Amino acid sequence: MSLRRSIERLGPYPSLFLLALPTATVEPLKLVAVAVAGKGHWITGTAIIVVCYALSLLVVERLFLIVKPKLLTIPWFAKLWEACLSVRTRAWTALKGCVGFRRDCRCSGKQPDLSGG
Repeated sequence: MSLRRSIERLGPYPSLFLLALPTATVEPLKLVAVAVAGKGHWITGTAIIVVCYALSLLVVERLFLIVKPKLLTIPWFAKLWEACLSVRTRAWTALKGCVGFRRDCRCSGKQPDLSGG
């Protein structure tokens, strides 16, 4: 039996615990890296930061994708996830408005009016 199938068979709370383990390990290591760099060991601190971010991206993110369906069966987690998605969507919409992404200019072939008036 593969490791992925074993993880998928876990219940919601064991899945949450499994996700919390690498997260609880990687995040404090980032602070250690900053402390090491602060003591003058820039190369070592930078190497630790790079490894921590790689672990976050490769392990924690992949694990989250596997356990996410189980986590969404926990009512409080599902509400928290929906709230995070809502905030992300609103922030992205606001960012697009501030930066000035306009579909009509790109799709219609018209040049944007930059005259300011």
